[in-house]
Amino acid sequence: MSAHCCSGPATPAVDPRYRKALSIALAVNAVMFVAELAASWSSGSVSLLADAIDFFGDAANYALSLAVLGMALSARSKAALLKAACMGGFGIFVLAKAVWHLQHGIAPEPVTMGAVGVIALLANGGVAWMLYRFRTGDANMRSVWICSRNDALGNLFVMLAALGVFGTGSAWPDLLVATVMGVLALSGAATVLRDASLELLLARPR
Repeated sequence: MSAHCCSGPATPAVDPRYRKALSIALAVNAVMFVAELAASWSSGSVSLLADAIDFFGDAANYALSLAVLGMALSARSKAALLKAACMGGFGIFVLAKAVWHLQHGIAPEPVTMGAVGVIALLANGGVAWMLYRFRTGDANMRSVWICSRNDALGNLFVMLAALGVFGTGSAWPDLLVATVMGVLALSGAATVLRDASLELLLARPR
């Protein structure tokens, strides 16, 4: 963790560029959630459904980040803990959904998967680029960056899954990518949980 994450004023001035970036990210993720949810149902893709749920979770996380901007470090760290719980819950849900489809599912429609994956990658790539400069702040800011980074990686995986489904006619590539996305969410949740817990510990009065 960077040294400035544990020192400095408890309620720093809010960078207006960060507030604007979060507002744009919130709008992009809300729109993409609706689009990917519809595409996941029409294509039968678990990885698209996982990405759609991730868009919804990120939209909620960006809204929460906007709400706690300028608050004390303890408030921002508690918000990061809530985000970690959401990320972890998302990961568990996706893994459970992949197991269910492994037993009952059929191969999804790859063209829709690939097309929506490209659009989602452009959306998440733009968001990640906007937020890259803020990746070294407190746990709350880092959680926002981790979500954005994982989203862009997830979109690349969805596109690879679409190619795999197209080439094999099997649901395995889709389920494999959904599993990877679930594990990424659990890994990101563990990182945010660790950082936020440390910040809360350091913020306690001596």
